[in-house]
Order: sequence, then C-alpha cells, then structure tokens
Amino acid sequence: MHSETLNALGWIDFFANQVEPEEHRTLSFARVSEGHRNSYRVLGESGELFAELSGRMRHEVELGAEPPAVGDWVGISARLDERRATIQRCLKRMTAFRRKEVGNTARDQIVAANVDTAFIVSSLNRDFNPRRIERYLTMAWESGAEPVVLLTKADLCADASQAAAAMADVAAIAHAVKILTLSAQANMGLDALSPYLVPGKTCVLLGSSGVGKSTLVNRLAGEQLLVTRAIGDDDTGKHTTTHRQLVQLPGGAMIIDTPGMRELGLAATASTGGESVVQTFEEIERLISACRFGDCLHRTEPGCAIKAALDAGTLDAGRYESYIKQKRELAWQNRRVDASAARAEKERWRKINKMHRQNPKHQW
Repeated sequence: MHSETLNALGWIDFFANQVEPEEHRTLSFARVSEGHRNSYRVLGESGELFAELSGRMRHEVELGAEPPAVGDWVGISARLDERRATIQRCLKRMTAFRRKEVGNTARDQIVAANVDTAFIVSSLNRDFNPRRIERYLTMAWESGAEPVVLLTKADLCADASQAAAAMADVAAIAHAVKILTLSAQANMGLDALSPYLVPGKTCVLLGSSGVGKSTLVNRLAGEQLLVTRAIGDDDTGKHTTTHRQLVQLPGGAMIIDTPGMRELGLAATASTGGESVVQTFEEIERLISACRFGDCLHRTEPGCAIKAALDAGTLDAGRYESYIKQKRELAWQNRRVDASAARAEKERWRKINKMHRQNPKHQW
C-alpha cells in the first residue's frame, strides 16, 4: 500500500511491512496530526478525520500502554459519511522524542513520533541558554532523529557580535550538529532550512515558549496557520501553542509544532550506558577515557584528565556539571522505570492468579 497520499505523509516500507495482508480489508492507515486527551485528528487517503481510540486500545492505555502521539501511524476503521474514525492499532515508531512525564512519576511522554529532523529552537534574546540546549540535544540523540540547532530572532540582536558569540557558545556544546541563525519575523536565513524540508520528511520544533516556533511554521507555510503573539516588554516570548500539531508545508515536508516545555526531565533509555548523553558530551567522555585509573572519581585522584582540563580552563565547569547532572538523572530515571515495570508485572500476575482461583477451569 504505497498511495501517493500516504507517501506524501511519510509512509515508507518501515511502516508498510508492519501491516498484515488481511488488515488491508478491514483497516485503512492514517497519520496522527493532532492529539488531545480523548480525541485525535488523523490524515490519510480520505483527508482529515476526527478519531477516537477503540475500546480495546482505551483499556490498554488505562493499564499503562502508550497512547498514540502526534506523528504516529495508526490503523483506523473509517466512517467517511460522519468524517470520523476509530483507531484500532498504532504502528511501531521509527523515531520518538520522549521526555519524563511532568510530576512525580516514572512514566515517559511522547512529544513527537516518526520525526526525521529535530529542530532545537532557541532565540537570541534573553531566552538563550546553552544548558537547556544540551538537554534538548540529549533527548534528540535518544529519539533517533537528526538534531539541528536554530537560533531565532536574529533581528533582535543588538549587533552582529552578539549572534557570533551565541554561535560560538552553541558550537562548543553541539559537536557535529548544524547550527543555523535566522529570523522568521524578518524572513532572514530561512533558505538554510531547505535541505531538511524535503517532501515526505518530518521535522519537529522543540524549544521554550515564545522562541518563535509558531511564527516560523506560519512563515514556512506562507499563511497564518498558528496563532502567535508579540514578545513582552521584558523581552520574553508569550506562550501560544497549546497542543502538538503536524502541519503539511506547501513544498511537501511536514513540521510538528509543540508547546514550550518548562520541564525537560530525561526519559528512561533503552541502554543503561546512556549513549545519548555520551553523544552530547563526547569531549568529556574522551577526557574520562584518558584518566589514569578506570574507576577515577574525578576529584583528587592523580592523573585525572577531567581535573586537569578544569584547572586549565579547557573544560567549562558549567558544562561538566551539566554532564554529571544528566548522567545521574538518567540513571535515577532508569532505576525508577525498572522498579515501576516490576510492580506492574507483579500486579498483572496477581490479577491472573486471582482469575484462575475464581475459575479453576480457566485455560491458561
């Protein structure tokens, strides 16, 4: 099933190979363009439909399964006369940008799914924060998407040296990552996005409230699709986007706008080694491998490459502190998720055993 409509939405063999032949007789496939608490909008061969989860999927979500996210591909039973659909299944994701769910919980939250490029957006006014960019980079590497840093609102810089200094700060922390400076409001530097805005490919905009994500989407779309507000007197942006939304651009690419995220808790990773943190802080990992002792604590041990670099000023103390914080946070979150999964599995078997006791004839 490779119709032009689905191809334009990003349908590739990775997703088509997950569909059994008999499913084509009962289901059609669509991409989630908006997700709310109990409802969705999906895009497919029949255009845009309003959708809800099937009873089985709702039950699975109540038991802890992940609900569909914006960017997901789903199998639907469509009711075209009503312009509605029921989501029957969610296909495996090619990539997924995750963060820890807000609050005291071990659960993760999918911010965007099946993304090719993650645009990490930071404005060049008072929002600029290298430590936050580091955290977004770790999340982007973990997602499987290619990160690109966008420094927006270049027109608000007092002079060219301010933008150059910010570029240098980002270059020092975003090794091998493309860094672009632009202004959507002034229509500056947008041509540099062309290599990423390819037909059938999907990008996501990630960043704080007010950095210009929605303005950028409107500029790329050539029309006012998303509501925007001017920055305040204190030079801070105003929150406008309230939910994630996938937008098809005139050139054929897709872009997902996301609300600003105040909390950027690292999600649990598939590997305990924290390869995403390693990618973000690769120069620190190289220094650690040069320490004299394999179990060096990087405090007072002789031959410590980290301590030598800090003393010499070749390693920024703030960056090293950020590295330690992310490593500890990731290890803590992985432990919490493991413990939570163990409790959930124990509870599942408790229910199964209870059912078996109540009905001894039940066949396992």
